[in-house]
Parts: sequence; C-alpha cells; structure tokens
Amino acid sequence: MIHDIASIAKITQGTFLQEKPTGPISRILLDSRKIAQPTEAIFIAIKGPRHDGHQFLQDVYDAGVRNFIVEKEVDTTTLTDATIVQVADATSALQAMAVAHRMQFQIPVFGITGSNGKTIVKEWLNLLLADEYNIVRSPKSYNSQIGVPLSVWNIENSHTLGIFEAGISKSGEMESLAKIIQPTLGIFTNIGTAHIENFLSRRQLIGEKLNLFAKTTTLICPEDSELMQLVIPWMSTKEIIFTPTVASATRSVHHAVTTVELNWKQLPLSFDIPFIDKASLENVITCIYAMLLMQYHPDEIQSRLERLSSLEMRLQLLNGENDCIIVNDAYSNDLQSLEIALDFLDQHARSHKKTVILSDIFQSGLSENELHERIASLLKVKNTEAFIGIGKSMMRNASFYPTSSAFYASTEEFLEQKNQHEISHAAILVKGARDFQFERIVSSLQEKTHDTILEIDLTAMAHNLNFFRDKLKPGTKIMAMVKAFGYGSGAHEAASLLEFNKVDYLAVAYTDEGVSLRKAGISLPIMVMNPEKSSLTTLIKYHLEPEIYGIRTLENFNKALQISNAIVPYPIHIKLDTGMHRLGFDPGDVEKLIEILASRPDLKLASVFTHLAATDEASHDEFTQKQLTTFERCVDVLANKTNQVFLRHALNTAGIERFPHAQYDMVRLGIGLYGISASGDEQEQLRNVSTLKTVISQIRFVPAGDSVGYSRNFVAKKKMKIATIPVGYADGMRRNLSNGKGYVVINGMKAPIVGNVCMDMTMIDISKIDCTEGDDVEIFGKHISLNEFAKMCGTIAYEVLTSLSQRVKRVYLQE
Repeated sequence: MIHDIASIAKITQGTFLQEKPTGPISRILLDSRKIAQPTEAIFIAIKGPRHDGHQFLQDVYDAGVRNFIVEKEVDTTTLTDATIVQVADATSALQAMAVAHRMQFQIPVFGITGSNGKTIVKEWLNLLLADEYNIVRSPKSYNSQIGVPLSVWNIENSHTLGIFEAGISKSGEMESLAKIIQPTLGIFTNIGTAHIENFLSRRQLIGEKLNLFAKTTTLICPEDSELMQLVIPWMSTKEIIFTPTVASATRSVHHAVTTVELNWKQLPLSFDIPFIDKASLENVITCIYAMLLMQYHPDEIQSRLERLSSLEMRLQLLNGENDCIIVNDAYSNDLQSLEIALDFLDQHARSHKKTVILSDIFQSGLSENELHERIASLLKVKNTEAFIGIGKSMMRNASFYPTSSAFYASTEEFLEQKNQHEISHAAILVKGARDFQFERIVSSLQEKTHDTILEIDLTAMAHNLNFFRDKLKPGTKIMAMVKAFGYGSGAHEAASLLEFNKVDYLAVAYTDEGVSLRKAGISLPIMVMNPEKSSLTTLIKYHLEPEIYGIRTLENFNKALQISNAIVPYPIHIKLDTGMHRLGFDPGDVEKLIEILASRPDLKLASVFTHLAATDEASHDEFTQKQLTTFERCVDVLANKTNQVFLRHALNTAGIERFPHAQYDMVRLGIGLYGISASGDEQEQLRNVSTLKTVISQIRFVPAGDSVGYSRNFVAKKKMKIATIPVGYADGMRRNLSNGKGYVVINGMKAPIVGNVCMDMTMIDISKIDCTEGDDVEIFGKHISLNEFAKMCGTIAYEVLTSLSQRVKRVYLQE
C-alpha cells in the first residue's frame, strides 16, 4: 500500500516543521544503518533511553530519504528539501500509522501471544496453510511495541491471511498491540514466567495478554487451570477451544513419531506428529486445532504435518571454506526476511565480498516482474557484489539481475556445478524456500569440523549490552571486553556486533588480538591491556592503544613511538593500582608519571583507570570504596597537573551492577555481555548467550558386570543403554565430571556421565531416555545453565568459556 506524507501527518496528529514536495511512501525506516529504497521511505526518529534517532537525521538524509517524523525541533539548515513532521511521541506515531494501515484490509488475521512458542507456531501455520492463502506474517520474532507495527505495515492488497505475534514486558502494552493487529482469530500458546518480574502475579500477566483478544471471535488456548479460570468468563460470548496437554493427549511414541489422540467437537481424532519433545508437541497440537477451526479435513492435516521439522528461527553465522563466512537462512524465503538477512550479511561482511544465493520466492502475491524487480533493487541497495539465483522463476527473470549473475534450475544443478564459481574470501547469504533444501548448499560451503558446536546467540548478547546500558547515566561510555577470543565466543563476531551497536571502546589482552580485529575491519578504538615490548611497533602500526601500567612500560612505548611514523599525540591508557596488586602505577608513582608526561607532548592521556578487586563480594564493599577513594584522589592530581582531559573508569560488570555512583566517564563491560551476572544479582535479567552441544555418535547396551571407559572406574550393576558423544576434555568437557559427577541433557532429560571422560569422547547413561543416534545433546545452554555447568566442573563461568577448544565449531545466531 502507498501512503503520502499529508495523510501520515493527519494520522499521527503531527505538524509540519518543513514541507517540501515528496513522492509516495511505502517503507518505514527506524535505523540509519539499514536503509533501502530511500525515495519511498519515511524515517521515524524514535528516542529511547540509550538511543536517539534525531542524532542520525543527517546520515539518513544523505542516504536519500526525504520524509521524516521527529519528536522535537530540529535544525533544517542541511535538510533543505526534506519534509519534516513533528509529533508528540514517535513510537505512538509509528503505531498510529500501523493502525490506519491495518484498517484498510478485511482479511482474517491470527493474533498469537504466550510466553513461548509464538514464533514457531506462526512459522508452522505459514507452512501448513500456504497452499490456500497468501500469508503476511511477522518477520522472525517481531512482536514488540516496535516490531508489531513494522510487521503489520507489510500487509498488501494481495494478502489473504495475516499471522502476527505479540509479546509484552509490562502492564498496558497489549492494548496498543491489539489495536494494531486487530486479530479476528486468537492463539494463546502457553503461559510461563517470561517478563513476570514486571507484573504483580502470573494471574495479572495472563489478564494483560488476554487483552490481545478483546475483539476476536474465537480463541485457541491450552488447558491451564489458572488460564481457564480467567478465559472462560472473559470470553463468555465467544468460542473458546482448549488444547489438551501433552500428557493427556499422548498415546505412544515410536521412531521419533508421537501418536496423539485429540477431540474435536465430540469427534475423536488421531494424528502422528513427527516430534517427541514436549514443546514441539504442544506447538503442533495448537496448529492442528487452528487448521480444524479453519475447516481442514483431518486427513489433509495429517498429510501436511509431514512438512514440519525443527525450524532454526535465527540467522546462523558459520565459518566456510576458502576464508568464507556463511549466513545461513536456508529455511524460509520472503521479501521481508530477505531484507533482514541482507542487513545481517552487511553487518558481518567487513572486507569480504558479499555474495547472495537465493531461491525462488513463493506466494509473494506479486507478479513475477514486480517480484524480481523488487529483489534486484534490494540487492543493489545492499551493495551485493555477486548473485546466484536458483529456481525456474529465477531463470525466467534473469534479465532483472546483473549480467555477472549465475542461475540454476535446481539445487542439484547448482551443487553439480558449484566448483566452477571458485568462491573465496566471500560473505555468503544462503536463503531459500524449504522446498529447495538449501541446507545441502550450506553443508557444501561450510568448513568441515566435528559435531560438537558452541552456539552464540548474538541477539542475546545485544540484549545483555542494552540491559547494562540502561543502568548507565547519560553520557557514560562503554568499553567492551573481547579478550581471550571474546571470552571463547569469537572476538571478530562479538566485536562486529558491539561496533554495530555503538559501544565506545573495545579491550583485548594482547596486541595480536587487536591486530586480528583490525584485519577483520573493526575500526573502534581498541585498548591493549598487556602490550608486550616485542609487539609495540605492531601495536602502533595498527592504531591500537596501549595500557601503560608502569615506568618501564612507558619507557618502552616511548622508544617504539619515536621510531614510528604514527600521528601524535598518541593515545595511551594509564592504569593505577589501588589494591588489586596485579598491574598498575602505585599511587606513590603518580608524581614521577606526571614528570614523564610533561616531557612527552607526543603522548595523550585517553583514559586513566583502575581495577577493582572484589566488586562482586558485598563483604568487601568497604575495601572497594577505599579503592575508589584512592583512585579519585590520584586522577584528580593527574588532571590538575597534566592539564589533559581524559576518561576515567573503574567499574567492571559486577561494579556496574553494584556501584552505580562510581560510573565516572566509562565502564568496562565483560562477562555480563556473555550472559553472566558477576555479582549474581541480575542473573534472571540476562539472556543466555552460549550453548555447547553435540550429538550421539553411537548407542550400545552394556550387560551387568561390564565396565565402561578407561581404568574400568565404572561397572554396570544392571543392563544399561550407553551412548557415546564426540566431546572430551580436549574440547572443554572437564575430566572431573566423570562417573556421575556430571550430566548432559537429551530431549529434556538428564543423562549422567559414566566412566572417565576421554580426550575426545564421553559416555553417558541413556537407559531411561528415548533417543537415537544423531540426536542433539546439550552440555550447557537452555536446560543446564553455564553457571550450573561451571559449578559441576568446580570452577567459574569465565574459565569454562575461555577453555573451550578452538576445534569446537562456533555457530552464531541472530533473530
């Protein structure tokens, strides 16, 4: 749908600060880093606690955008031919635009809410109903106060069904989302404890979520006693369909298929579901009832259930062969998610050549010409350098794409001729509809490693960054720690995310870590915490900034700087030892330091800092305060006698949590980024970043009396079913977890470790678990927290993460 600025100004109750002739508007932009089709876009400058879109108006204007919504008066001097509308609240304006847009369409719309399963139910319904409907749905998990209006804005005249999810984190939010989605049919997936800390009780949380369905005619929801008590009177005049629990519906499990018995309007039905885990079964049962509601025959539903498989709802970033990186989005394909994937590719491509492998897009509702014109335009705007199209529609419309592009009729044809492309040093987006089975392409491009992988959730890392940002006073900068291979998570990938999210500094332990980041295209200032004498020339060459912690270190750096061609004054960071007694100038050395600095005008104090020894221990708070007092005294002397302006910082993650008065000019965020509360006080507010998992290599039965593993330290007392998994102490699986001291999780159930952990393998007891060779095994993650695993190992989360072997494949995920 096309809108114009005059109608948008009326809808948002805005006033024109400046009005110039502009064209039709079809796109909404909120992020200055993600601009496509600028001539048809309107930029909405949303102001949040740590982000202000008004700061980027010039960047957006320079990119070609000419329509703007702002909350405050802005300088229009350099925005000469832009139309600018001022509103009271930019987020409310965005929502008002989405409400007006939604009211133009009279199509059935599913509104989905719940604590878990919203996104997977939405995606599975899309797969199950796509034959009859042209479906518009929330991209990925766009279910917030911002994500929902952006999702609804995507409805076009060609769509015949909408599926939108809605999530809330505090009271009063659902009313706004209900006005935007205007669902005609409702799905309540379940009720858990997500965000419950912002509500008085579980009962209140249920009541708030039910507001999504105020005007729906029918609601599907689980048999939950508290939920049912609220739903029945609340929707007394509407149809309510209660889905049974897995326990009450399950009949049998055989070869990873669960047979369930359901009841639909007094008619008993039986379905074979291709899953055995509780969460998947609940989600499939919800989809079955939705299809029954839409009058699908049970036999047709059964045939379509075969389409379902575990969906990776997040973008994957993988290492590829020939110095390539791969963005894996091989399970869905539509215009909205294509743009999201291209933005993610751009964020991580750095110096790599951007390459896109794309399949036909089905059920777009557009003519082939219009569809391919849009795809080609999007690829051009995102500066794609190489394109490979796969599918008959792609081949028919090759003329829309650059002449250097390549086209294949099928995935098989591409794989047969893949070697002709000589793809190297490329960032490759692989994105295709499920029918094309692009996972085979990903497998062919991927660097070959063993089956143990560490999944790093970049969305969770960004959440944790913003959680700590919200604790900071305005103007306080963040130095993010990416030393030790980004705490085992991958320094390049973490640094890319942090630079994209505009942290102020990065810190590494050694020069070679900083050089690696520079070679990966990271341009942020980087502090090197232990600049070894032999590396100082290299440090200067790559514009890294040294931590100076003693007279000898300062003298060594002076000598290296004198023989370099560096631009001066060169930034350095002075470390003071206020009680940690590891590295740093003693307070008594400050006067000598000032004398040296006075004689070296080619040195600039970028920052002065200290390291606090025990911010995570309340029993040592008096000592911590003593450190802070000493630090303040020393930096005051340095500031007064050097006449230099520099940043001051002392707080680490635990310090940010517990000593807000000592934020100074900057804080250093480390383990908190990776989902661990250093003090323990904020653990429930942080999201898990790292999941270590592997697969079952082999299953065997061990008779009573036989031993398992080296040294025969474990002997079976009865017949046991034992699985071997390809992970050992060379990967980071500690040997002290042997013989029942540790366990892993398979299909939601604990499997104790039996025998001694080997260098490359571990044996586990699966006697009570229904599983097969090739099934996933979690070592830590969702079911076993990193802290819990560290406790089993007798160590701390820091050591677990940094001890994970480089041979463990890192896979990066982003919603």
